[in-house]
Amino acid sequence: MSITEPRDFFIQYHLTERCNLRCSHCYQTGERGDEMSFDEIKEMVEEASDMIAQWSEAFGMTFSASFNITGGEPFLRHDLYEVLEEIGGRGFEIYLLTNGTLIDEKKARRLAGLGVNGVQVSIEGPEEVHETIRGEGSFSASLRGVRHLLDAGLVVTLNTTLSRVNADRFMDMVALSSSLGVQKLGFSRLVPSGRGKGLLGQMLGTEKVKELYEAINSMDAGSLKIVTGDPVAANMSSPADDSGGSVPLGGCAAGLSGMTIMPDGTITPCRRLPVPIGNVRKDSLRQIWATSEILAALRDKSRYKGKCGRCRRWDNCRGCRAIAYAYSAAKGKGDILAEDPQCFLE
Repeated sequence: MSITEPRDFFIQYHLTERCNLRCSHCYQTGERGDEMSFDEIKEMVEEASDMIAQWSEAFGMTFSASFNITGGEPFLRHDLYEVLEEIGGRGFEIYLLTNGTLIDEKKARRLAGLGVNGVQVSIEGPEEVHETIRGEGSFSASLRGVRHLLDAGLVVTLNTTLSRVNADRFMDMVALSSSLGVQKLGFSRLVPSGRGKGLLGQMLGTEKVKELYEAINSMDAGSLKIVTGDPVAANMSSPADDSGGSVPLGGCAAGLSGMTIMPDGTITPCRRLPVPIGNVRKDSLRQIWATSEILAALRDKSRYKGKCGRCRRWDNCRGCRAIAYAYSAAKGKGDILAEDPQCFLE
């Protein structure tokens, strides 16, 4: 039977770990490392395209397939535009994640000409808050980039990583987003990994997360769209399922609707979950997706720990696996199946 509603599937590809900023909460290292060549990237994109086509034929499903291109800072790759052209030529939607500081008028027009579907720019709050996290001068530079993107006709999302440093200023982000004229404002929770390990104590407490999410959920943002990939936030309005669904349908994307490829080809379940499951330089993407024991565990409710394992919303949530892993690692041993320590849902 054919499924008419396309199923989302994305690959988040980190072109480089190099970055022109040194953000205190970054989940990456910022080192150059062994980046894939353009020819290797072409092979990877072709394989991903073939995998989606094979799935469509085998399961009678259609897919809304996309690449999220990021870094580090993706504009530090000299072949960025060639990579985007290759991805678009294979029929994938293209989204770019950047700090925005290197985007001038010419670069913005080039992105628009390549058919980029959206650009996410990280802004952590008002200027003084943003620069506490991302460095002096970064705020105005990022906003210049945002204005160039908007002038080129691109869809722009501002995104904030929430912690004790900036949570109380998130509502200021609504005003800033509206004044700039961006279409979307996104948010996610701090994951204390990579350089961000030192910010474990800046994670929001469960009650603070609940209070903030309830405020966000109830506000009127006008034409501004508030978006998030946080499964806890997404399930606030959903009733608990007393039937206890054990087949993952939504929520956390890890093992379900996306995967991440790092600059050296390492494959992980999520951009913020540093657990290798293969490498595209030697492994088949389709085989990894079908046979990885780690991905199988992420899809198996019976293996989840704590309140996530008992949760009646598990099939549509599963908590944030990256936060669960990073928090449990900070407490002793990293566990991808640990409970989400900030979840307030019952």
